[in-house]
Amino acid sequence: QAQLVESGGGLVQAGGSLRLSCVVSGRSISTTALGWFQQAPGKEREFVSAISWSPGRTYYTDSVKGRFTISRDNAKKTVYLEMNSLKPEDTGLYYCAAADQVRGIVHGTKVDVWGQGTQVTVSS
Repeated sequence: QAQLVESGGGLVQAGGSLRLSCVVSGRSISTTALGWFQQAPGKEREFVSAISWSPGRTYYTDSVKGRFTISRDNAKKTVYLEMNSLKPEDTGLYYCAAADQVRGIVHGTKVDVWGQGTQVTVSS
């Protein structure tokens, strides 16, 4: 059974940085699209970023473009989200997601596996 385990969340001041990691097990990462969602307090889970399995095209929601970078290391079975210039509105629970096709993640319509989430809190 596929599993995603996130780490790297924490408390940071506005303008700071964090790097989230998500380790994939029980699934071939080389043919899996991966991504990240944010669930802010009192809101629904929303798409943040995704990366296709080949050739590694990346996708971002407008609010994080230029600040966040998604990458993957297939040898380590890990996807990363580098978060820079963090803002208080970036606060939330960040979930890792896996799917056969990246469009399933980008549109939030066909995610096969979810992680348990890691908390990111940005103070002003």
